[in-house]
Amino acid sequence: MLDKTDWEILQCLQNNSRMQWQEIGKLVHLTGQAVAARIRRMQDLEIIESFTITLNQEKLGKPLIAFITVFMKTTNHSLFQDFVINREEVLEAHKISGEGCYLLKAVLANQQHLSALLDEILLHGNYRINLSISDIKKK
Repeated sequence: MLDKTDWEILQCLQNNSRMQWQEIGKLVHLTGQAVAARIRRMQDLEIIESFTITLNQEKLGKPLIAFITVFMKTTNHSLFQDFVINREEVLEAHKISGEGCYLLKAVLANQQHLSALLDEILLHGNYRINLSISDIKKK
């Protein structure tokens, strides 16, 4: 489905989604138009879902990163899912297998903010929390 050139284009876009098609073309030995056509094809195939930016949460006043495993009290998960979707501080939410029901990644300003979030999670289930000490790799 994808050839070597497609993978090279994807790598360029992952490194910098604002990279110009002509610039990518020079790196992968294609014209800017050919790069654009390949990108559109990968969008049509839903390989590329969106173009986005990564924010520095610490510089935005949210230096605390918490990974929260949620253990649901009930089988009605829709209320919890709605809660998570509407929480700005929850960057990621995954329904998981193994230990726990959900894994959340949240960014918070301080421990009081974390405590308030955890209190609200307790309305839906129990939790286990791990705090990030430092970033080793980001994507």
